[in-house]
Amino acid sequence: MTAARRAPIAPADPRTCDYDDAQVTELITELQQRGGQFGLLWGSARTNGTVDGHVLVNFGNAPVSTLLNLLHLMRELEGRGEWES
Repeated sequence: MTAARRAPIAPADPRTCDYDDAQVTELITELQQRGGQFGLLWGSARTNGTVDGHVLVNFGNAPVSTLLNLLHLMRELEGRGEWES
């Protein structure tokens, strides 16, 4: 049986306002660790201020929702062993 897919988090989702700079920095570290094994490298990713209560992540000033969605996809692929390089 396949796990139910979750909808991507939208940039304006109010839940993303719950993340502070320190938490987003931890998520960036996780993204760098998990992404490295898939050849996805964001060595310069860092937090980049806040807009309307949403922390921005600088790999193109992406909102924290992009970071969360990328991590979710990688965790999902790791769990299924479906990533092929």
